[in-house]
Order: sequence, then structure tokens, then C-alpha cells
Amino acid sequence: MSTEDRESLESNVQEYKDVESGVYRGEERPNDSNELTKTVSKISGLVRKLTHGETNDEEDDRERLERLISNNSQAISRLLTNYEEGYGSLGPVEQPIDHEKTATEFTPDPVTDFHENDPWKYPICQETRMRLVVFVDGDEKNPQNWGKGYKWFLTMLLGTICFNVALASAIVTGYMKGPMISFGVSEEVVILTVTLFVLGFGFGPLLFAPLSEEFGRNAVYFSTLLVAVIFIIPCALAKNIGTLLVCRLIDGLAFSAPMCLIGGSLADLWKIEERGLAMTIFSAAPFIGPVIGPLIGGYIGDNVGWRWLYWVLLIFSGAMYVLFVIFMPETSHSTILKARAKKLRKTTGDDRYRALPELKVRTAKQVAEETLLRPLILLSELIVFLITIYMSVIYGLLYMFFFAYPVVYSEGKGWSDSKTGLMFIPIAVGVLSAAAVSPIINKKYNEMADTYRSKGEIPPAELRLIPMMIGCWFVPIGLFAFAWSSYPRISWAGPCFSGFSCGLGFNLLYNPANNYIVDSYQHYAASALAAKTFVRSIWGACVPLFTIQMYHRLGYEWASTLMAFISLACCAIPFAFYVYGARIRKWSRYAYSPTPDAAVKDDNSESTTNKN
Repeated sequence: MSTEDRESLESNVQEYKDVESGVYRGEERPNDSNELTKTVSKISGLVRKLTHGETNDEEDDRERLERLISNNSQAISRLLTNYEEGYGSLGPVEQPIDHEKTATEFTPDPVTDFHENDPWKYPICQETRMRLVVFVDGDEKNPQNWGKGYKWFLTMLLGTICFNVALASAIVTGYMKGPMISFGVSEEVVILTVTLFVLGFGFGPLLFAPLSEEFGRNAVYFSTLLVAVIFIIPCALAKNIGTLLVCRLIDGLAFSAPMCLIGGSLADLWKIEERGLAMTIFSAAPFIGPVIGPLIGGYIGDNVGWRWLYWVLLIFSGAMYVLFVIFMPETSHSTILKARAKKLRKTTGDDRYRALPELKVRTAKQVAEETLLRPLILLSELIVFLITIYMSVIYGLLYMFFFAYPVVYSEGKGWSDSKTGLMFIPIAVGVLSAAAVSPIINKKYNEMADTYRSKGEIPPAELRLIPMMIGCWFVPIGLFAFAWSSYPRISWAGPCFSGFSCGLGFNLLYNPANNYIVDSYQHYAASALAAKTFVRSIWGACVPLFTIQMYHRLGYEWASTLMAFISLACCAIPFAFYVYGARIRKWSRYAYSPTPDAAVKDDNSESTTNKN
């Protein structure tokens, strides 16, 4: 295994932002042409580690680290507690992109010595007796210090990958009858190509999130996307429905990795005050991709057949994968700093060079408990449970539309699949409109939050609910309009343009809901978001299985009306939490309910932009 394999011990500190002024001066940005070679090496190291365990060198390094930690355990515990206070311990399952942890203060030893092979001159920390490896001023290897043009290029690349993943989930809905005819199966069976793919979105992050903490973002990105691209081929060549379904499930699992990591990559690149527009692009992509899918799929299916849905997806995904491997450098601050610490230990012979994430050692059992068990426990929390239910309803509605529109337009009006796909455009316009007003929402939030900060108080988490209290009404309004304008004899325009209201509501609800969970749970926010993502994906996968039957049994109007009433009932959730949320958090075992004195501790946590 190469010296760059397995660069870290197990850690749950994912985001390492702006430590000691946030930047460092050192070697130049990694050569992009070597990224693929490094990734292959890391993947092989991952396989070896899973099959053979740690090497002797790694075991020795772990033993030395454990001795160092045991000798200064109280000081290190305090340091990590301060670092993790607020948002430092958030994992990458669904990155809360408008929070950032600033420097954890530590005192250099006044009589410290410096190694001649240490160009950054890291001092000994007086409390921990470690040489804490952090970014220093002007560091060229800090992704936030890269050129703005280059960062925008990477942002657009990440946004396109996110769009690609979302598109892959829904492009097949544009022409479902093709596989039905080819394989002689029912519509319900073909719908499983969507259900199994979306199921992968729920299960995949539970595996890929901890792997990204251990091996960096790129090792996970490149390996999973490669698997996803490869398994599009048997989908296009499938000789039976079983092959198609199995490969769609594998694709869903593999494509889930970018969906859960890209928010963190963007947070790596942009300082918090610069992050708004980049995150706006990212927040829209998961909605735009599925909406464009039926539009593209309908035209391809009508003209060249259903197999070309997969060939076109393969061409697009393959091209994006090649560009991604060539141009995407590692951006994870933790991975960069751990690699630097490892290099310094080797060149100086001093085992005290450690990045903060290395100081929190976890066993595989602890990782499994935090990744799998804690999200399930947090579902028992009222805030997590009800917000999860609400977001699951919203996510389910998005996938319901993929099958409701063909019922209304293809069955009711006799339209072709390609023409029906055009009706999804207003949903996309609504999503983009919500994204466009996100900077205004962020500005208003900060103005309100600053009134609390100026008095030395912590802004209450319930401020995050105000956009939800406004945006929640757009979804039932759109659904009622869709329901009672969907008669076959009525113009196509009613159901079509009602999608604008739904798309607007989807995006206005989604980001504030994530941020409310983050502000409410802080230390446990990653697990709470993981629980929400898992349940949301399971529900989104189930909705296509009964949508067509529901519309046939209840009728176009009452099926949509039922969903409108459900979404209307959910409107009570943000209002209830706005009134009672602080009280609920105070009673909770896991929620963050600060005392007035806690404002001093929270000075290092800032919020300016909106999400995932």
C-alpha cells in the first residue's frame, strides 16, 4: 500500500474549518493529473484494509497515538469538546451548508522548539503537548484560498454531478411502457426501476459517509461513480426484468454517494460569507434533475426506444465521470490536514504532529453505532420525527408527479410521453424561483439573528422556521389547483402551471427544515439528518408503487385533493414548533437548548447561507 493510503485513524470530526485563522501556507495545490492514480491507490488500500486489517505500521502508529492521548487525555478531551461544540462534529450524510466551525483556540508553549523539516513551524500546544497541524495564513492548499474562478469551475462541476445523479433517478419515468412491452411485465413491476433506485439513496449514505471520513471525499466519489456508470450498461442491455431491477438498485446505491457528499465539498471550497450563491445552485439541483428526467426520457423513448434512455444516461454520466476524475481535487480539510500531519511525522520523526480529527479515535463498533443506531434513536425525538414526516411528504409528492402527470395527460388527454414531459417545466421554474430568493431569505435571517447576538444571546432555532411558515402554503395551493383542473375536458394549462406553486414550495420548505434540525440538535445533527434522509428516501421509493392505483380508484381530482389535504395538515408543523419548539428542546435528552450564558460559547458559530 502506498504512503498516501489510509491516512487517518477513525474519526468523527468531519468538517475542519478555518482552524487558527483558517488558512496555511505550504505546497501547491495537488496536480489534477495524478488524482486518478491516487484514487486507484486509495481504493486498493480500502480493499486491503477490509480484507486483511491494518498493517503493522498502522498498528504501531495507533499505539503511539493512544499513548500520547492517554498522557494528556483531559486536555485533549476539552479541546475536542470545544471543537465539537455547535457544528464541529457534523458528518457528511447531508451537509448543513450554512454552518461553519471556526478556530478552536489553544495556547502554544512559550518555550517550544521547531523542526527544521517543518516549513509551517507548528508549535507544541501547551495544553495537549501535541503539535496540532492546522491551516496557517495564506495556505495555498486550503481549498478556500484557491482562485475564485477555479472554485466556481469546481462548483459548477459538483452541481452538474448532482444534477446527473438526480436525473438518473427519474429519466426512466419518461417512457415506462417500453420495458413493459419488451419483457411482458406489468406496469407495477417496471415502476420498481424507480423504487429500487431511490431505495439506494436511503441506504447508501449509511455506508459512504463514514468511508469518506476515513479515506477522503475523492476516494468515495471516484469509486462509487465508476460503479454507477458501469452498471448503466447492463440496464441498457438487459435481457430480462430481473437484470434491469438489480442493476438499478446497484446504481441507486452507488449514485447516492455524491448526493450526500457534495454539500460538504462546497462548504470546503467557500468561506461562509461567500457561500450563498454556490449553495443555491446545489440546493436546486436535486429537484431540477428529477423534473427534467421525464422531459428528456419522453422524447428519447418516443423516438428511439427505451434502451436509449440508458445509453444517453451512460454517455452523459460517463463524460461527467471523466471530467470529474481529471479536474476534481481533494477538498476535505480533514483529509488534507491528516495527510500533512502524517508527512510531518515521517520527515521529522516526531509523533506529536497530529491533526485534530486524528485525536478522536473510534472503534468500528462505535462508528457503526453512530452511523446506524443513533439516527434510529433520534427518530423518537418529536422535532426530528415530525420534520422527517413533513419532508418525506414533500419528497414523495415529487415522485408522485412522475406518475400522476402521465395519468392526467397521457391517459386523460391522449398525449404522447414526450408532450407530457413538457408539463414538468413549471415545477422546475418554481424550484429555480425559490433558489433565486434564497439570498434574500438568508439576509433576513441574519438581520433577525444579529438582534440576538448584539445582546449576547444565541439566536433561537425557531427563527429558521419563518421561511417554512411562508412556503408551506404553496404546496397545497398547487395541489388543489392541479386536482380540480385535471378534468380531461379542461385545458392543459391548469395542471401544468399549478406545478410552479408546488416547485416553489418544495424548495422553500426543504432548506429551512434542514437548518432547523441542525440548530436544534447541533452535536447530533448529522445523525438527525441521516434519519431524515433515510426515511425520506424510503417513502419516496414507496410512493410510485401506489400512485397510479390511487388515481384510478379515487379519480384524478380526489387523488390529488387527498395529497393536498395531507400537505395542508403538515402546514401546522412549522407553526407548532415556532410556538412550542423551545419548550420541546428544553425537555429533550438530545436537543440543544442553550442557557443565556451559552452565547459566549457559541461565538464561533456563524450562519449566513441556506442549503442542501
